[in-house]
Amino acid sequence: MDTTLTEDEIAYAGIDGQRALLRAGRLTAVELLELLLARTARLDPHLGCYRTLFASAHEQARAADVALAAGDDRPLLGIPVAVKDNLAVAGHAPSQGTASPEPVGTTDAEIARRLRAAGAVIVGATKLPELALWPFTESMTFGDTRNPWSLAHTPGGSSGGSAAAVAAGLVAAAHATDGGGSIRIPAACCGLVGLKPGVGFVSLKPDTEHWHGLSSAGCVTRTVADTVTMLNVLQDRELTVTDPGPLRIGWTFKAPLPTPVDPELRAALDRVVEVLKGLGHSTFPADPAYAGVQESFLVRYLVGAADDLAKLADPSVTEPRTRLVGAIGRRLAGRPLQRALRLGRTAAGRLADLPDGAQLLLMPTMAGPPAKVGSLQGRRTLALAGRRVPFTPAWNVTGQPAISVPAGTSREGTPLAVQLVGAPGSESLLLSVAAQLETALDWPATRPPIASWDR
Repeated sequence: MDTTLTEDEIAYAGIDGQRALLRAGRLTAVELLELLLARTARLDPHLGCYRTLFASAHEQARAADVALAAGDDRPLLGIPVAVKDNLAVAGHAPSQGTASPEPVGTTDAEIARRLRAAGAVIVGATKLPELALWPFTESMTFGDTRNPWSLAHTPGGSSGGSAAAVAAGLVAAAHATDGGGSIRIPAACCGLVGLKPGVGFVSLKPDTEHWHGLSSAGCVTRTVADTVTMLNVLQDRELTVTDPGPLRIGWTFKAPLPTPVDPELRAALDRVVEVLKGLGHSTFPADPAYAGVQESFLVRYLVGAADDLAKLADPSVTEPRTRLVGAIGRRLAGRPLQRALRLGRTAAGRLADLPDGAQLLLMPTMAGPPAKVGSLQGRRTLALAGRRVPFTPAWNVTGQPAISVPAGTSREGTPLAVQLVGAPGSESLLLSVAAQLETALDWPATRPPIASWDR
């Protein structure tokens, strides 16, 4: 290993930077893995990112070194990545965040298969709340996952373990899923890039769909370039970042239900509007027509949770709030679900054309900065959680892509974020504008204050 490189320089080099170091021979895949595992051993007891680390990771790294020596140039060859603990990985029993004794998988899901085919070293499975239900990552079985920017705060959810691991430099990228904001919310809480692709963009195989069409799969990373690399591995429609030219970008603070927005988030969005103007884009207020969206989301979410609960080997070992959501969902599985699906199709047709001729729509990702760990408990969780994240679920209902990007920090030092929404099929356009904002705001240069708690 090149001893002139510091641990942080390697850990925060991202996919592209780590890939360059491997190909230049400045470190081996085994050395990279061991550095990140040692970092994990030191930091993860504070954070709680991982449910489990995979014993096969060293074997994967050794195989990557052989392939690198032979000139293999696969896009993720030798790069350690993590997967959320709801993904089928051969030899692993995904917990779904629960204590249910789930069976060990014999085959990889399509996402895991593609990661392996691209040469990635799959390090381990990251934590999530039970059945991916909440915008925080806390569970009766696996405890609390904490935010590297402030251990008192949540990294968001449900992909909170993935986001915290990337933000802390334990891996350059991690798999994530989003059924109501679960890529974008953790990205927002942890200062990351989080693109929810359009529904069906990334295969959910062996599942055909999830939560009655609400869920998409993707990743969290620190940079737009790393998100592009990951998503081009996970699916076949090549994403590119280009000069988007001048665009009409609407902005709004309107959510499906009336929601107060924290002044710090309002100020952050206002700053981003000014940056977009400076980049040559036309910006203007534009409020979406959300009719039917909230009902469609809630019913599909609740019935989807009931479906997932019923699939567990032992649903009885889940938390009371999980079983409450499942019980409500079971009562909605007939006509209410069919009505919700119809409302969703209508909303998708209407909102595919963004308001007032906008080509993209800008809004907060969340209504406020990251919440304190443990601030939502018990049966009131369902009633209160949605107030914190009112801006993300609409775009699961419509199925169109949306991306969360960093937009500064709060008074408490936690990340702030905004969300860009596009028309169906606009993933590359969203990434191109996000890349412009990354250059202007330079969020990769800002890292969590790990030294303040790494003692």
